[in-house]
Amino acid sequence: MDFIKYGKLIFILLIFSISTKAQDTLSLSREQCETVFLKENLLLIAGRLEISQAEAMVLQAKLWPNPTLAIEEVNLWATQKQLGVFGDELQGFNGGSFGKNQQIGLTVEQLIITAGKRKKMVALEEITVDKSKQLFEDLLRNLKIEFRNQLTHLQYLQLMKDIYQSQTGSVRQLTEAYKKQVLQGNVPKGEYIRLKALELEIAKNINETNKAINEAQKELKLLMRLPYTSQLEITGKGYIKNTYAFESLSINELISQAKEFRPDFKLSQLEQNYFNKLHAYEKAQRTPDITLKGGYDRGGNFMYNFVGFGLAMDIPVFNRNQGNIRYAEIGKEHSKILMQNSGASIENEIVLAFQNLANATQFLNQIEDGYEETLDELLTGYTKNFTNRHISLLEYLDFLDAYLENKKIILEAAKEVNEKAEELNYAVGKNVIN
Repeated sequence: MDFIKYGKLIFILLIFSISTKAQDTLSLSREQCETVFLKENLLLIAGRLEISQAEAMVLQAKLWPNPTLAIEEVNLWATQKQLGVFGDELQGFNGGSFGKNQQIGLTVEQLIITAGKRKKMVALEEITVDKSKQLFEDLLRNLKIEFRNQLTHLQYLQLMKDIYQSQTGSVRQLTEAYKKQVLQGNVPKGEYIRLKALELEIAKNINETNKAINEAQKELKLLMRLPYTSQLEITGKGYIKNTYAFESLSINELISQAKEFRPDFKLSQLEQNYFNKLHAYEKAQRTPDITLKGGYDRGGNFMYNFVGFGLAMDIPVFNRNQGNIRYAEIGKEHSKILMQNSGASIENEIVLAFQNLANATQFLNQIEDGYEETLDELLTGYTKNFTNRHISLLEYLDFLDAYLENKKIILEAAKEVNEKAEELNYAVGKNVIN
């Protein structure tokens, strides 16, 4: 079963599981979380509907105006005085009594749009569809970096909590052992108090970390549309980014890719194209539209059954659409300047993101392979030596502080690389580092 099918199956099973329990813990990988996010995020669903709305307006712009039918001059009766003016009666239809002495007029009108205005309006609406698509891509781009950074933050907090919890048991055992020794008078009470303070400090750190985890989960559950009763856990895979591909990237290549893929830059291009077409449309508005007319009049003319034709059009004497044409001309210049500014902004964003990732990667690479395992081994040795009274409490506590600080530095270094890699992906508008 491929990943997509597997991800969907996992999601369906999880949703059914959630509905049957008051509170469930969902253990998902980053890839599975993103699959749920892309499918279930409400803002993305709304964004797709906006594209459909824009496509509907293209359909509307292609339609011709409806003809107009008017029924006029219908009299329901005729008095003898009215009939006596001409001294003649109006015969009924086909010589019968139906319609006798009754007048009626029918008019049909059809607006003819000239100068290709309808096609120009369709072209404008098609650009609006393209803009809606790019707005959706920009929304997706912004939500992705927020979502992925929240995943990284939650992973960091979970890993940090694991470090604190791994020390809680051993410190608590030491505290209990020292409490007994204090009661027996073998060790000073001050050492016991110092260990108890350390135990409380670690418990406080766990409590603060739990609060931060709850906040991160709140944001992720909203982004993924998960039930409020669920508890999300992210598996450790994917916390450390593979930045080997970063070494082969060049700034000029990234800038070129950004101008090809960034939706906000495409929007600035579409905006300029929009005003170009709007200018053509507004110039076409100077040509008046024509209304064709056809009419039938029974009994209202010197001919009993009169059929006539005509047309109507505005005379462009005062209003030749000068203001709208000028508006479109200024819009062309305005959008051109904004597109130039967008390009310059992209260049600076790429350089900044590239440098930040290079610095973060350089720092992470300074941490030697196996250093974390060495720390764990040393802590085990220090704990054993302290238990056997081979080292003092001060030496043990100093090393434990250094151990926790170094563990935190290692996690933060990986977190920094992950976040800076996502910033570079965001700046380029595509995944250059997975």
